[in-house]
Amino acid sequence: MAQCRKHRYLCPALMSRYNFEIPVVFTHRIVFTRNAFAPENPLLADILHEGGGRRACAFIEHAVAAAWPGLTAAVETYFAGLPLNFRGTTVLPGGEAAKADESLVRRVWETLDQAHIDRHSYALAIGGGAFLDAVGFAAATAHRGVRLLRFPTTTLSQDDSGVGVKCAINGYGKKNWIGSFAVPFAVINDFEFLSSQDPANCRAGFIEALKVALVKDPDFFSWIESHLPALAALEPTCLETCVERSALLHARHIASSGDAFESGSSRPLDFGHWAAHKLESLTGYQLPHAPAVAIGLALDTLYSLRAGHLSATAAERILRVLDALQLTTYHPALEWRDESGRRLVHAGLDEFREHLGGQLTILLLQDIGVGINVHHIDEALLDQCIDDLHQRFA
Repeated sequence: MAQCRKHRYLCPALMSRYNFEIPVVFTHRIVFTRNAFAPENPLLADILHEGGGRRACAFIEHAVAAAWPGLTAAVETYFAGLPLNFRGTTVLPGGEAAKADESLVRRVWETLDQAHIDRHSYALAIGGGAFLDAVGFAAATAHRGVRLLRFPTTTLSQDDSGVGVKCAINGYGKKNWIGSFAVPFAVINDFEFLSSQDPANCRAGFIEALKVALVKDPDFFSWIESHLPALAALEPTCLETCVERSALLHARHIASSGDAFESGSSRPLDFGHWAAHKLESLTGYQLPHAPAVAIGLALDTLYSLRAGHLSATAAERILRVLDALQLTTYHPALEWRDESGRRLVHAGLDEFREHLGGQLTILLLQDIGVGINVHHIDEALLDQCIDDLHQRFA
């Protein structure tokens, strides 16, 4: 008792512990349409009516504004008919440079502040994946989160990142090091934007559809196989079907996996990404994300084969699809080495382990549509796979 009186101010803290569960439910609205800002299209107006709110402003990627000269006027005309105080559009640079540092994020913060965009107002982001990431991070951190409406404008962003719940910029030489999880108020996939893409970039965006098919849906992979000529030719109906199926597979995984904010180490949607992210940073982001993922996906497919998980028949089917979609599966950065002779790309494994919070977890393939998590990668075996890719390229 004397000991307790002596430390009487410490005893309650030492003996008391309280755990509170805080369930949070998000609605992840994902829609597919065409000409979202046409006056006769009620889809966006219905979404805004559902949320209420007071004000809105829009951020448009410069390349998108250049490709669609009437877009700014169309956005402003659309909002003129809504019971919201529209605070104008801002055109900003995009591409991977938008994520290089926080300068674009600060410009978005300043605009949101000047426009008095609060937690009951809306920020529209219209652009490709990197642009959506940077603007989304600014929106997620302004007022600790303003309502974000994403309008992805590329194949890659419509079939994958645009429907995700992450937003980030690069930092400390690493991809997406600075960021947050923030469920957008809505994602509007406007297929009309896809028509202004460069054909090579449009095709490259199929890589995330191929990835999610490989880890989630063998029937979708078979559909891709059976429609390769139409997909390679960017036939609109096949393009839009592929984008929509991919986007919904990504969204369903996020909503139903039990780990929407990636607290664990299993990351099936990152198949092929550990090498892709490292190759992007090694090249100073001169190698874009989609081609980098194509290389990473091919590399992890070959490793799955050489490690005895995947059959040669399945591996060849995957590589054949990559070839048919005209996706390059090799880059000279795979050969860059440090002073000890270790390939620099291998450091991507170390960074992936750190990003996951400790244990390395890499998803490989047992079959098309069937993944397996492994916690060790044999670098000598990986080197053989890189040599295989170099030989195929040569």
